[in-house]
Formats: sequence, C-alpha cells, structure tokens
Amino acid sequence: MTRIRHEPVAPTRVQGMATGSEIDAHRHDDHQIVYAGRGVLTVTTGTGTWVAPATRAIWVPAGTVHAHQAHGEVELHLVGLPVGDNPLGLDEPTVLSVGPLLRELLLAYTRPPLDDSPERSRLRAVLLDQLRASPQQPLHLPTPVSPRLRALCDLLRADPADDRTLAVLGRAVGASDRTLSRSFRDELGMTFPQWRTQLRLHHALVLLAEGTPVTAVAHRCGWSSASAFIDVFRRTFGHTPGSHRRRGTG
Repeated sequence: MTRIRHEPVAPTRVQGMATGSEIDAHRHDDHQIVYAGRGVLTVTTGTGTWVAPATRAIWVPAGTVHAHQAHGEVELHLVGLPVGDNPLGLDEPTVLSVGPLLRELLLAYTRPPLDDSPERSRLRAVLLDQLRASPQQPLHLPTPVSPRLRALCDLLRADPADDRTLAVLGRAVGASDRTLSRSFRDELGMTFPQWRTQLRLHHALVLLAEGTPVTAVAHRCGWSSASAFIDVFRRTFGHTPGSHRRRGTG
C-alpha cells in the first residue's frame, strides 16, 4: 500500500526541481497555490492531472491528495493559505491564469524573509485580490474510472499522436463508439475529441519544457502540421509555442 504523507501546514516557499523529479503523493490541512516560475509542473490526484506552465498556477484545496512532477528545470513557488481562507471558493484543483502582476507577486511572496511584517501582509492582500480576479483555465485532464474507458485513455496516453477514430479504438478495448462516447460525457464531462485535444496539449507542454522543437512537438502530439498545432496552442494559451518556451525560461 502506498503511504500518503500528511503535511499539516502547506508551506510557503520556493524550491528547485530537476526535470523528471517528483514529489510523492501527500496532502495538507491548508490550501496551496502551486506555481512553476520556470518549466512546467503537473499535479496529479486520483481524479486527473492538471498541468501548469509559467503562465498558469494550480489551486490545490486543503485535504487533496496530490503529487507533483517537474518537466524541464522547474522553479517551484508554493503559497500556503489557512483552510478558512479560500479566496476562490473552489473545492477541487483548478488551473488559474497568471498575468505579469500576479507572477511578480507570487515570486516576491515566496522568497525570504518569510515573516509577518506589515509589508508582507500588504503583499499577501494584493496577491489574494489578484487570485480572485484570475480567469480559470480548462487545463484539466480527467482520469476515467470504468475499465474500458481507462484502457482506451491509456492507449492514447502511450501515443498521443494515435489518430484512430473512436470506433476503431473501441474495437481494441471491446466497446462500441456509442458506449464510449457516452462514457466520455458522463465520466469525464467532455467529448472524446475534447479529451484527446487536452491530452495532446498536456503532452505538448511537457515536450516544449524539455526543449523539443515546435515542429517535432506537433508531429509527436498528432497534429497534421506545425501550423495546425500553433493555431490550437495560440487559441488555448494566448501565445505561440515559440514564445511560450521563452516565457518558461524566465
């Protein structure tokens, strides 16, 4: 049985994580904001995976069992908030947009001295105001429960470029495309094409963090061309993959 570490207080700090390194499953009694100032971080729970490049942060509610994994050299900024202080009113992990001001607030608040000075209290108040105003982002890749849907999703996780139709994939796992289509909507709250696009975007963020060229990322993630990949990436994140890599190394 995997032992889940219990950390009563969610820390406020900054730490480095080498590419590929992990923080095993654990939980806090307090809420936590997880932000990768550099690189890409994934947060995984029993219900799915959330991914955050340097333009996003992840809200992890108190009591949530979660694990972290670094992609690229990650500079991890962690902000702990008391369980009674929930500025977002959220009870499940959520990805939040991080604009220039919020980024600087997160960087400043997680660096020493981590004291209770009036200046730091004012910094925290502005940080919470900016969090309340941050748009939520659809960067959640839910994990299925039913065996056949899980088997299908595992096939695509192993090869995000797999472009087989739902009907063909269904034959591989022993279910009809109609049954699987309904399962995607009922279990995961999205359609099959939406889930596959989310998977490809998650994989693309990881590959970009590892320094893979944009054209190779497009091919390995299943887009027909680099231009098609760039278009989807820009519509999702608001900037191109090339500028994303420059943002993630700052």
